[in-house]
Amino acid sequence: MAQAILSGFQGKPINVHKGLFINNQFVSATNNHTLDTTNPANAQRLTDVSAAQKEDVNWAVEASEAAFREWRPTPPQTRVRLLSKLADLIERDAVDLASLESIDAGILYGESLQFNVPQAVDTLRYFAGWADKGAGQSLHIPDGLAYTQHEPLGICAAIVPWNAPLMITIWKLAPAIATGNVLIIKTPELTPLYGQKLAALILEAGFPPGVINILCGEGKVAGQAISEHPKIRKVAFTGSTLVGRQILRAAAETNLKRVTLELGGKGPSIVFPDADLENALFWTALGITANNGQICAAGSRIYVHDSIYERFLEEFKVRMSKTAHGDPLLATTNKGPVASVGQHQKILGYVKKAKEAGSRLLCGGEDLDGNFVSNTAFADVNEDDVIMKEEIFGPIAAIAKFKTESEVITKANNSEYGLSAAIFTDNISRAHRVASAIETGQVTVNCWGNLHSNTPFGGMKQSGFGRDLGKEALDGWTNSKTVSIHLLPVANGECAKL
Repeated sequence: MAQAILSGFQGKPINVHKGLFINNQFVSATNNHTLDTTNPANAQRLTDVSAAQKEDVNWAVEASEAAFREWRPTPPQTRVRLLSKLADLIERDAVDLASLESIDAGILYGESLQFNVPQAVDTLRYFAGWADKGAGQSLHIPDGLAYTQHEPLGICAAIVPWNAPLMITIWKLAPAIATGNVLIIKTPELTPLYGQKLAALILEAGFPPGVINILCGEGKVAGQAISEHPKIRKVAFTGSTLVGRQILRAAAETNLKRVTLELGGKGPSIVFPDADLENALFWTALGITANNGQICAAGSRIYVHDSIYERFLEEFKVRMSKTAHGDPLLATTNKGPVASVGQHQKILGYVKKAKEAGSRLLCGGEDLDGNFVSNTAFADVNEDDVIMKEEIFGPIAAIAKFKTESEVITKANNSEYGLSAAIFTDNISRAHRVASAIETGQVTVNCWGNLHSNTPFGGMKQSGFGRDLGKEALDGWTNSKTVSIHLLPVANGECAKL
């Protein structure tokens, strides 16, 4: 199967296979279907990769089914070793993987190298540590004994997004494999190159054929075929709420496969008057500009106490305006492009709507060259304005003031989403009180984001259900089986006979 040679950080050549990765082989898609991938920074075509069709999904399922029969009884220590080896290889090739995310997704090279890739490595090592610790419980029952054991689901699938593709893929892969499942990964059609490199590392790590298959493909073709396949027992999805609903519907109409969903977000960041203002400014600005705001946990709604509101706006404007946009591979760049032309147009559409609604433009709102969008903030945004309610997935902050704690809790919860929130205060009692009252799956205090491999991440309401990361993630990849044993009574010193 053909390979492409791409130019990464400082011109380093990177070889990537162009085929689907099925049964530890790189193969062409049915009828040689391909997808082109483009560098969003300069609109130049990078290469094409094979695009999975329904027949290819079926082929991957067959490979997974055959592999599971051999993989299920494999000793847990083997899973520990393979996951650890994959972590070592990703760490070794960190420059290549960060480069691919940069040229394919517009992610800043330094951001990927310092956060995305290490987070993937840490997640693999964390779940490798769980692979041999899947213990159940021993339970006393009348006239007997019961125990539980956790068993793998079997053939599972992960459909991953384009905004942090390597990291989120590993969020699915690590617990799935640690618990003894086999996995089909559908990489995003917009940013597939990391997956082609990851497949080569999986092969090098020594995973048996069919245990992990990686398919690039369109959501409406490969994604739909995965969602509807009767032999796939679980789909883990990160992406939009709209697509999450489609996957859930497909699961309900076919084999009732298990589904976990990490969907959209409209995260509130709340700045109280006793907060360390410099710290709050740093994290709130980062929370809406990191990866151009193309993060489901972005802090896109910022509520500031009215006593510090104008001062906050003045300083926030300065921080948002300190940008140098350009090639995301360069160290001098601190703002890369958004991921695609479509994403660029969508973000600018929201800027137009905010202006029409009469929100005060604090900074930005400009259409820069190519797929670049300036960091933008609107002040005095009403609760019912579209930029306060809808997920934009871009560097657009909606800022409003508040007077009381109860008022801002109501505003923070006034959203169909419930993924992440941030609180800034030096009052520890207030921090606990507000964190408990906010309806999100994650709350950070005096920081934003703060993801770790041992802390569960996921949402509530229309941000989905199920958890990535942490011990809680393991539950989504296993079935709990109860075994009950009736202990026969002893009669005349001998065991009773039936």
